[in-house]
Amino acid sequence: MKVLKFGGTSVTRPGNLRTIFRIIGKEYEQDRAVTAVFSALSGTTDELITISQLAADKDQEYCHRIQQLDKKHREYVNSLFPADQRPALLKNIDALITELQEIVHGIFLLKELSNRSLDLVMSFGERLSNTIIAAYGGYLGLPVKYSDARQLIVTDNNFGAARVQMDQTVARIRSYYQTETGILIVTGFIAATVEGVTTTLGRGGSDLTASLIAAALGAEEVQIWTDVNGVMSANPHKVKGAFSLRELSYEEAMELSHFGAKVIHPPTIQPAMDKNIPVRIMNTFNPDFAGTVIKSSPGSNGGLVKGITSISDIALLTVQGSGMVGVTGISSRLFGSLAKADVNVILISQASSEHSICVAITPDSISKAKAAIEEEFALEIAVHRVDPVIVEKDLTILAVVGERMRKTTGLAGRLFNALGEKAVNVIAIAQGSSELNISIVIDKRDELTALNAIHEAFFAKQTQINLSILGVGLIGSTLLNQIRDNYQSLLAEQALDLRVVGLANSRKMLIQESGIDLASWKNALENSALARDLNLLLEKIRQLNLSNNVIVDCTASAEVIEFYDRFFAARISIVAANKLANTGSYARYLNFRNLAKEKNVHYLYETNAGAALPIISTLRDLINSGDRILRIEAILSGTISFIFNNVQPGKKFSSVVKEARLKGFTEPDPRDDLNGLDFARKLLILAREIGIPMELSDIKIDPILPEKCQKASTVEEFFQELEKTDAYFEKMIKQAAAAGQVLRYIARLENETATITLETINATHPFYSLKGSDNIIAFTTSRYNENPLVIKGAGAGADVTAAGVLADIFKIANSVIKKRSF
Repeated sequence: MKVLKFGGTSVTRPGNLRTIFRIIGKEYEQDRAVTAVFSALSGTTDELITISQLAADKDQEYCHRIQQLDKKHREYVNSLFPADQRPALLKNIDALITELQEIVHGIFLLKELSNRSLDLVMSFGERLSNTIIAAYGGYLGLPVKYSDARQLIVTDNNFGAARVQMDQTVARIRSYYQTETGILIVTGFIAATVEGVTTTLGRGGSDLTASLIAAALGAEEVQIWTDVNGVMSANPHKVKGAFSLRELSYEEAMELSHFGAKVIHPPTIQPAMDKNIPVRIMNTFNPDFAGTVIKSSPGSNGGLVKGITSISDIALLTVQGSGMVGVTGISSRLFGSLAKADVNVILISQASSEHSICVAITPDSISKAKAAIEEEFALEIAVHRVDPVIVEKDLTILAVVGERMRKTTGLAGRLFNALGEKAVNVIAIAQGSSELNISIVIDKRDELTALNAIHEAFFAKQTQINLSILGVGLIGSTLLNQIRDNYQSLLAEQALDLRVVGLANSRKMLIQESGIDLASWKNALENSALARDLNLLLEKIRQLNLSNNVIVDCTASAEVIEFYDRFFAARISIVAANKLANTGSYARYLNFRNLAKEKNVHYLYETNAGAALPIISTLRDLINSGDRILRIEAILSGTISFIFNNVQPGKKFSSVVKEARLKGFTEPDPRDDLNGLDFARKLLILAREIGIPMELSDIKIDPILPEKCQKASTVEEFFQELEKTDAYFEKMIKQAAAAGQVLRYIARLENETATITLETINATHPFYSLKGSDNIIAFTTSRYNENPLVIKGAGAGADVTAAGVLADIFKIANSVIKKRSF
């Protein structure tokens, strides 16, 4: 047989009962032996407690509350039954309400509410609901019988949370079931002493009722029907991506429930656990879903961790002092004093030095716990051998639970790494020798952040990188196209979800947690109601509480640079195509690097030196491997490269510059390229990367253009002046050609001196054969001394620059993937 239990949320609406009896009927058809345990209608137990307290306070509002309770159940009946089927049932409801009124009136007269009286009042919730439910089952033509659990379950007289007397309970259940057949509708939560005095089973009491019946009869399975799809990996209201677990062990279920999982309650599992009976958590509103099975030997469920849960509001009491070190009996005295004060301890953590012990308790126990401890250690406190109790409030306990955590190296590292990346401070830690559970105490304000970070670290099947792209001009829009074109293959082949959650141009901003559709981003951004506001962008990113956030700066904006420190402070990585951050003052360059390191985030800017060419990463690899940089020579301007790669005898210098402009290699005003400043900024970055504290003004630039060209008031006037220099350049070009040489505008860094000069080189130089608009760089190092390490390729253009930015994003993604792997 199976024992099914339906909670208050399952029966809140009368219409749900038809679904419930369809479930019960299906089980009955299979083995003809079904017990269904029902709770009170949702909210009824709390209302009965309120009614009792009002009566004890001599507040006649209790009368109105009882009338409302009566009305609630009558309306429930009216919704289920046709008029001619109601009289007998309503008569039973009237009898129960009358009995309730008499008991509560007695409380009103005595002005006293004992736990015994409260238990009796609370029992009416289950007695009313089960009376209606059993009648409805009969109305549907099923062989049902109402059964009062007070005839079955025997407890002590610890009213409010009575303890079950197992031997007597098992005997009564077995005796009762010997003569009963069909479908038994049993009241949950309530029981009675051996003398017949009504008691209640405390929190989760209806679940315990079902478990006790199943254990006594050796049932095939206990089914707990609720309003969620089984036990979840985390609270779905707090954690994005929480999912249903297929299986749990009894121990895992008890650990999860102890630390806040509300689907199950520890005493529920114990009777079933003793008899090795599976407990299945099911969803009344999705009955075809398999739910979660709790049993002795569950499968791996695909992960080391089964669930993450939390207790949202706790306090931490710390007892510490030199008088505790090496003194026997301290712990006994501490926990003895708390037990005497009836304080439940949720978590214990003790330093190995024995200098301190901290305990987690509920906030409502703070005063009595503190008083009890300080009374116990009054003498030690008086002589300063023990400090007064330290109380920390507004804290949360998080518990990570899983049987496969045992003897698994690196798991704790992954946990604390996930918290560290989100700047979540751990106040206390506890782990038992069974290694089934790691519990941590954190600030309550960090609960959602911590839960989501840990859940993602252990359960994410895909690596999600959340991108906010600033600047959607030529490079930014090309980058978006590249992400769009590669999205599906990255998702399928590498389980990498590059999700663009934010976009901004110079006027507007768009933020979408689920990701912006890259097929229609232009229209979406244009129609966005949000004006560009980087403060708001930062606030929105924080509110979304997403992991692995990356700002991608595809602007040339000084305003964006001013926000870098705030992005880093919020633990957001930055990928920058914008060179301004690294070419301003050396102090700012160093500050950004240090901030990124301090906050454990990435700051990548490969494209600052050579678009998609791996210049900065290669330079770092050389330094990190212990090589010493002796000299750097480079041509890091696609414009300048094109011009000097194409000038030759008989071809005017001004004509080549015009050709470069027509092909889009130069800025609208070619002087912005030919003045060497952009070139110098790239050289400056390389100097700083190898540790030279250089400023832009320290670089000596040998100007290509005469002063008159530089000072021309318009572009047209510039070209007029440039044509006047053709003879000058023609002479240099011919002289070089006659000597078997070519002109090259070369940046050089050596002995902490940086220069950019126009010079002639012969065929033995690696820059001699440079073609088109390619960039080139040569590293002469201790290891690459005779033959420099040369990197050459396209160093300009939207496609390659966007590809370089995308490569930096991949580096961040790969680092996240690496951290998650063992």
